This record gives sequence, structure tokens and C-alpha cells, in this order.
Amino acid sequence: MLSEFRNEPLTDFNAPAEKTAMETALKTVRAEFGREYPVVIGGERITGLKTYDSINPSHKSQLLGRFNKATKQHVEQALDAAWKAFGSWKRQPVGVRAGLLVKTAALLRERKHEFSATMVYEVGKTWPEADADTAEAIDFLEFYAREAYRWGGEQPITKIASEDNALVYVPLGVGGVIPPWNFPLAIMAGMTTAAVATGNCVILKPSSDAPWIAWRFFALLEEAGMPPGVVNFLSGSGAEVGDPLVMSPRLRFISFTGSKEVGLHINEEAAKSRPGQLWIKRVVAEMGGKDAIIVDRDYANLDDAAAAVVASAFGFQGQKCSACSRLIVDDAIYDTFVPMVVEKTKALRIGAPEEGSTQIGPVVSESAMRKIKEFIEKGKSEGGKLLAGGEVRDAEGFFIEPTVIGDVAPEGTISQQEIFGPVLAVSRAKDFDDALRIANDTEFGLTGAVFTDDESKLDRAREEFFVGNLYLNRKCTGALVGVHPFGGFNMSGTDSKAGGRDYLGLFLQAKAISRRKTGAPEPSGAGE
Repeated sequence: MLSEFRNEPLTDFNAPAEKTAMETALKTVRAEFGREYPVVIGGERITGLKTYDSINPSHKSQLLGRFNKATKQHVEQALDAAWKAFGSWKRQPVGVRAGLLVKTAALLRERKHEFSATMVYEVGKTWPEADADTAEAIDFLEFYAREAYRWGGEQPITKIASEDNALVYVPLGVGGVIPPWNFPLAIMAGMTTAAVATGNCVILKPSSDAPWIAWRFFALLEEAGMPPGVVNFLSGSGAEVGDPLVMSPRLRFISFTGSKEVGLHINEEAAKSRPGQLWIKRVVAEMGGKDAIIVDRDYANLDDAAAAVVASAFGFQGQKCSACSRLIVDDAIYDTFVPMVVEKTKALRIGAPEEGSTQIGPVVSESAMRKIKEFIEKGKSEGGKLLAGGEVRDAEGFFIEPTVIGDVAPEGTISQQEIFGPVLAVSRAKDFDDALRIANDTEFGLTGAVFTDDESKLDRAREEFFVGNLYLNRKCTGALVGVHPFGGFNMSGTDSKAGGRDYLGLFLQAKAISRRKTGAPEPSGAGE
């Protein structure tokens, strides 16, 4: 058995040795720019297809890699390969499947800076943000390996004298994994290996904005000994790969992280029973948020709260589903507290993230940049006051200044719609009752935070703040695997709780097995 789970430590880049190691990794990864990467089905590498480019959002003319574009035909081939591999993979002892995850984690730990450097280039993560992403990927591997033993072991059921009874969990079959670009290593790795650890096989369709880091992880799984067909790598578009995959009657489950709109589309298509389909498809979806931090008049350390708000709002340029995009401030302290947030926001250093001192990098793409700018203009046109940022810096990359807009109406566009960028909407609340009302006035319910020294108000938040991950007197980002099982309510998804003890059960189905003992009477119960 494995040792008790412990979270992977984060890297201290103030240590000269770690700083040098990261600089070396950046050079190593840079030397790989411009290569072409295949589609992989059943272990076979397929090239010669149409390709698309992965570019550096900090330097938009910089080509990182070219990726072959899979088609609907490749989806069918991948389903063939995955179902073939499933026949043997599902029968592997739990130690074999968990062992694959542990070995992959060890390899990733050895090369963590190279994986982090890839994310610095491909999605614009700063050194600390990229390092945290890599550490979380290691955590998912180690945590799910241990959980696989628990789900694969003897389950607690009531015993009776006349029978030998057992409850076992069996894998679902072949699933599609459609991960996001914002945590392109951690979430992608967690979604993929949760399915694999429980005996399923997977068709991985990486985000078109982050295929390179997904390729690195896929290659690492192969190096760790993953059999062909257990994970199949299909880079390509949503229309050519994603939709045919989701709609296939041969697909058993879909694991998705991304926007509400795409998540609802997937859920709708998955719910349709198509000719030849033998099951109700299972959908595991995490679809974003519109997360709020409440700062109450009874919180003494306002500087501490301001730092937490800025970290929550602008870490990775606000491109986190857990990011604070709404700040709700008690009117009694509004004019004192908001300037503190503005001052800290203006002090953030913007630049290319390959520089270790950078705190704010680019947004992921030109289309994202345009959309965020439109939200900023909408916030101003609806009466919000621009307090910080608001400008686009796109001469070389897709940079937007971290932006604070004050006096935003709770029903306003930038208070209600997910922006997914460095924009913080600030609203006044008359009192704590009003603050909770505003916080809950959204279709999402992912994360939230409350800053107050009043224990009765913290108790009310525990009861009334309707989110899947609630944080008290701390920032609303930075969930740790095993510590903060992650997933939200309402339009934030299926509350799947990634990194929690329930998560692997989403890729399993329970089978009760009963054997009557020799000479024992037949059971006389009238139940099912």
C-alpha cells in the first residue's frame, strides 16, 4: 500500500538554485519550439493531416508547435482502440493502475520545471502560477492512486448469516475527456487519470489553446508504461472532434471542464439516446463561476483582505473559474477599503511571464482579449467607475491591465456574466444581509469568500452563502487536492468535487454480488 497522501510542496523561486533550474528549463523548452505533434490512436502516431498552431500569447508571432487535426473518422478509430484496450485494462489489479499514476507522478516531479516552463510559454502563466499547476497535477496523480485502492477494496455492507455478500465497483467503459486551457496540466491530468485509475479508457481531446502541455503529459503516461489505447490523444477542434465524440452512442461518459455554454451543449447532446446506445451517458462537468468576496465592516485587518482580493482577482490574469470577479464591500468601509484594493492592483508588474519577476502575464488569446475589453466598456457604459487599469497592450502579446471598476450595480452585466479575465466589479452593500443577497444573486455557485471578525456572520455565511467552495477570512482561489474538494452548484456544474473522496466514484458503477451458503434457506424478503 502507499503512504499517506501529502500535497506537493510549491517551489521557492527566491532560492538561487530553484531560480537557476527554472531558467534552465525555460531554455530547454524553448529549444523545442516549432515541432509537429501527431494524433495518437491505440499507440499509433498519425501525421500528414491538416494542422493548427499553438502560439505564445506573450509573443503572438512565436510558434510553439504544430498539431495534427483529428477528424470524425479518427474519433471512430479511437473508440475502436479504446474499447479494445478496455477489455484488458479493466481486469488489471488496482495496484497496476495506481502504480501507473505513481510512476507518472515521479517522472513529473523530476521534470516539474520543464512542464511549468511549457505553461509559461503556451498559456502565459507566471512562474508561481505554473509551478502551482504542476504541483496540483502531481497531487491529483498521487491522491487518485490512493483513492483507487479504497474504491477497489472491500466495501462496508450489512452481513447476514445465510449469504456471502459483496459490493464491488466496476469501471464504466470508454469516456471522452475535454479539459480546459486555464489549468492545462492539472485539470487535464486529473480528469484523465481519475478515469484511468478506475479501469476506464479515455479519448483525450485537449484544448486547442493548450495542446502542447497535454501532449507532454500524454507522452509521460506512455513513458510510465501506459498500454496503447488506454489514453488516445486527439488534438483538433470542437466541431471535428468534440461533437462527434460527445454524440457517439459508443461513448459511456464525458468529463468536461470549460464554459457554461459548452457544458450545457455537451449535457444536452449526451442526454439524447442514439441508435445502438446501451446506456445513459454520464456527464461530469465543471462550468465556471462568478465568484464573490464579501468584506464586512467588522473585519479589522483590511490590508490583509485587500491583498487577498487582489490575489484572487488577478492571479493568472483572472482566468480561473474560482477567481474573484465580484467584490462586495460594506458601505460603511467602502471608501476606505476600495482605494486599498486599487493601490495594490496598480502595483502589479505586467510583462512576459518568462521573466521571473512578472506578476501579470497575457490573456490566452486575441479573441479572449477582445471579449474582455468589450466587458470593460460595458461596465463603464452601465455606470461603473473605472478605478484602475482598463487598457489593452497588444503590440506584441495579448495583455490587458488588471482592471477595477467601482460602483457596479449588482444586476449589471459585469456583475452577472463570466468575464474570465483581469476585471473586478466592485459593488456596495448596505449591510451583511444585503451583501449575502448580492453574493447569491447569480446563476453560478462555485467559490466565495467572506472577511469578517463577527463569528455570527461567519456562521450565517456557512449556512446561507450558496457555493460549492466557501472560504472564510482567506482568498477564494488556491484549492488544494484532498484539502478543498473542488466543484460548484447551479450553473457551475455537477458539483463533481475534483480532488475529493467522492470523485473516482463518478467513473465507476456499483455491482452487488450475493451467494447463498450451502444449506441456507432462500431469502424471504419482499424487496427489489
